[in-house]
Amino acid sequence: MWEVSCFAKHKKVCSFCLFSFLGCFCFLGFIGGLQCDLQRRIVVGFRFGDRKKVGALMGSVVEEISNGGGHSVVDVESKAGFGGGLVDVYGEDCATEDQVLTPWTASVASGYTLLRDPHYNKGLAFTEKERDAHYLRGLLPPTVLTQELQEKKVMQNLRQYEVPLHRYIAMMDLQERNEGLFYKLLIDNVEELLPVVYTPTVGEACQKYGSIFRHPQGLYISLKEKGKILEVLKNWPERGIQVIVVTDGERILGLGDLGCQGMGIPVGKLSLYTALGGVPPSACLPITIDVGTNNEKLLNDEFYIGIKQRRATGQEYAELLEEFMTAVKQNYGEKVLVQFEDFANHNAFELLAKYSKTHLVFNDDIQGTASVVLAGLVASLKLLGGTLADHTFLFLGAGEAGTGIAELIALEISKKTGAPLKEARKKIWLVDSKGLIVKSRLGSLQHFKQPWAHDHEPIKELVDAVKAIKPTVLIGTSGVGKQFTKEVVETMASLNEKPLILALSNPTSQAECTAEEAYTWTKGRAIFGSGSPFDPVKYENKLLVPGQANNAYIFPGFGLGLIMAGAIRVHDDMLLAASEALATQVSEEHYAKGMIYPPFTNIRKISANIAAKVAAKVYELGLASNLPRPKDLVKYAESCMYSPRYRSYR
Repeated sequence: MWEVSCFAKHKKVCSFCLFSFLGCFCFLGFIGGLQCDLQRRIVVGFRFGDRKKVGALMGSVVEEISNGGGHSVVDVESKAGFGGGLVDVYGEDCATEDQVLTPWTASVASGYTLLRDPHYNKGLAFTEKERDAHYLRGLLPPTVLTQELQEKKVMQNLRQYEVPLHRYIAMMDLQERNEGLFYKLLIDNVEELLPVVYTPTVGEACQKYGSIFRHPQGLYISLKEKGKILEVLKNWPERGIQVIVVTDGERILGLGDLGCQGMGIPVGKLSLYTALGGVPPSACLPITIDVGTNNEKLLNDEFYIGIKQRRATGQEYAELLEEFMTAVKQNYGEKVLVQFEDFANHNAFELLAKYSKTHLVFNDDIQGTASVVLAGLVASLKLLGGTLADHTFLFLGAGEAGTGIAELIALEISKKTGAPLKEARKKIWLVDSKGLIVKSRLGSLQHFKQPWAHDHEPIKELVDAVKAIKPTVLIGTSGVGKQFTKEVVETMASLNEKPLILALSNPTSQAECTAEEAYTWTKGRAIFGSGSPFDPVKYENKLLVPGQANNAYIFPGFGLGLIMAGAIRVHDDMLLAASEALATQVSEEHYAKGMIYPPFTNIRKISANIAAKVAAKVYELGLASNLPRPKDLVKYAESCMYSPRYRSYR
């Protein structure tokens, strides 16, 4: 077995590598004529640090390697890709084209390597012709299955697991073995599998990540890598990264500090970027920043996979994040989207404020949650009546999610009414662990809570705040379960004909109340939404379907829109555009069931519409770098989306 490789770590090709490369081809050409009986075909895969520099050096030297009547084209310059010139090394962008593809992997005379490359492995779906062409004879059983039959078999196996975590592990194993089949399963069975690869099961997976860890699925950047983060980024094999989801694991869902084991969140989010938003998997990079953990249980766990020390803070933490953000831009360019995920409040707001001026950054907990909740509120107006400005909002929880949602609601009210933002905020009240946020508490409030301190006497209990404020909308982002008690919900029902109750905390165990409780305690009059999924509830012969204010409605399409337009910064107006696009996807049929979000079964179409609206806003604001603007942004978004169907190999 022959292999030709060159590791150009610093984006340079030394003369020794160049002449060795050329010499190798001369030698192979010579022996190729002597070994006609072997009929061995060589496929050379290029994974250099900088395709343009290497392409300039090598492109004119070798266009095609051929022997034995077969050929493998090496053409790194002609494959311009989606998102502004990205090389489509896996054929992901052309997935909708009916054309054959040469698998891009280093393999000679054996398909063994091909079967272990998740980008190309098709398992039993390799045809008879492909098995001959790629030396797979004997490495697979003789049966040939279609991708559809493979999907049916895997789904049957998954449904036999009674424990959700076992389904999660099986899905992660499939992703590492056969990428195309993994995404086909997720796309075709999104409502069934979304809770498996994302909330709520991903929460348990993170809690037990050390025990179930099998294969690294992203980059781990710890304090040990300080001073050499750029080198660590270069170790990742894909060069054309367009989306990075990064966490430091300090506030995973409602589960607290899980340290390095928070990697399950970036991995899950990026799976959805591909499945729901169509961003190619090769363009996605999950990263965990490991600065330690304050979780004593993990520090004493022999299977914990992170640094066993208490969290770094202050200057040490800030310097590591600064080096990371600088290295990301240096390695991947100005247009790479960095999505902050599950950082604690004291870091999340500061990082977003700091880097939004210099990088393309997005905080899903602050901005994504806000956008999806605002979409539900806009959609619910058809059931509630009036405009946003006509309603009063009361939040339980004043962290990233609560204040982020509140601010976006205020922005939307301000834009629609022309009222100053400060005035629009007066329609919104927040309750934290110390009670209602009021002006008398101003001196002790964190900076992100201060805009919500209104004139009112202090109130400690939530139910008393409901009675005093008389909200039409009650929103829970506390991260603490069972806070919307029967008394609280019944009070909302006494004040409103159709109380809107959003219990948004994740995972399911942390929800402020269940769908059944909300419907029962309001005698079926509530409009209910949650963060984690709840089953439909039958109340007095009427089937009520709870809405799920899931960020997965927003961030995949939002990210795709930014990439399509080549955005260089994120603006609040883009979030408003995403909310409005999602709200328009709710039909009369959905409203009849009490739904304020469309079903996930149509999520790729929903994401394409969101991407188009976001991209349009990017162009309108003059923040786009991919010019000219496509005429039909929805069709362009659909054409950019990754397809998981198998390609034919020659």
